[in-house]
Amino acid sequence: MSGRRPTVPAGVTDRLITVGVVAMLLVVGFTQDRPEGRLDVLGYVLLAASGVALIARRKAPIVTLVVTGLCAAGYQAAGFDVPAVAFLFAVYAAVRAGHRLVTVLAAVGMLAALPLAILATADGASVPDALARSRGALEIAWLIAAGAAGEALRQAERRADEAERTREETARRRADEERLHIARELHDSLTHQISVIKVQAEVAVHVARKRGEEVTPTLLAIQEASREANRELRATLEALRDDGESPRHGLDQVAELVARARVGGLDATLTVGGEPLDVPTAVERTAYRIVQESLTNVARHAAASVASVHIDYRPGALAIRVDDDGKATPSTVPVPGVGLLGMRERVTALGGRLRAEPRGEGGFTVRAELPVERAT
Repeated sequence: MSGRRPTVPAGVTDRLITVGVVAMLLVVGFTQDRPEGRLDVLGYVLLAASGVALIARRKAPIVTLVVTGLCAAGYQAAGFDVPAVAFLFAVYAAVRAGHRLVTVLAAVGMLAALPLAILATADGASVPDALARSRGALEIAWLIAAGAAGEALRQAERRADEAERTREETARRRADEERLHIARELHDSLTHQISVIKVQAEVAVHVARKRGEEVTPTLLAIQEASREANRELRATLEALRDDGESPRHGLDQVAELVARARVGGLDATLTVGGEPLDVPTAVERTAYRIVQESLTNVARHAAASVASVHIDYRPGALAIRVDDDGKATPSTVPVPGVGLLGMRERVTALGGRLRAEPRGEGGFTVRAELPVERAT
């Protein structure tokens, strides 16, 4: 079991505090021993309004500060000698929100307004009596404590935010370092070998043509594949070094993949159905990689002569199907290689579905459905 305690939503906490303050103010007002007066109804309304105003203290702390202060002065003037609890909560909220100067001015104003309001409305009240009642309603120590609590929590939240930013910057820096490390490894291990293959294939094609000999489709496929691999590797290295997006291959380049498969001797066809949609970039790249990896597997492992690629635009989804007439049978247990695992990871990351299995009539099929709306 996890040791973390469940957290109460802020909205629930605000409502509980509001209800508790309203209840406390009204109970104190009702239980006071004082003569009935014509301002009783107004006093009870101001007591309730003072507490209800706290519901807005997160979104509008200054407004809440002003409203609770006016309500406290009003019910004191109406003869309700009740502490200004709601105003203290408002002071705490305003300081926590960073409005320190405004809160200090409001507190000073309240300390001056309370005795004046009592003197103006209480018959026969003397200055000492008014000051005593105002001190009972709002002590300076209470104000300092409320403000200090708000400032302490504000500083704690600021430090927590700063620590979170520092963690994110550290993680980003480590990711950048890892990308550069991968780029160096790819450059050192693959660039030279692919360049050698490319040069040798081009030299072989050139020599054959110069001698008037027929260039075999296999040699042409090696030449084209090495060129494409070289381009993709350069793009990948550039993306890793520049922290940009991965190489921009999409649905527009699927026809080139099918054409290259035909150059290699595979009878490959492409069929596109449905009304074309605005497909997100991530979905386009994944669709391209599915077709690329599927055709590569057909050429390497399937011993197939025919392959078909179907792309179907559906409402809210893009469907890809690649079939071949290779040696796979329904009794064949497919062994998931790196390419198939990579396809499945890409599709799952987008919230899609992938099936890769032998067909009933022989051969192999790869089917993927990628949601368009959910992809980003």
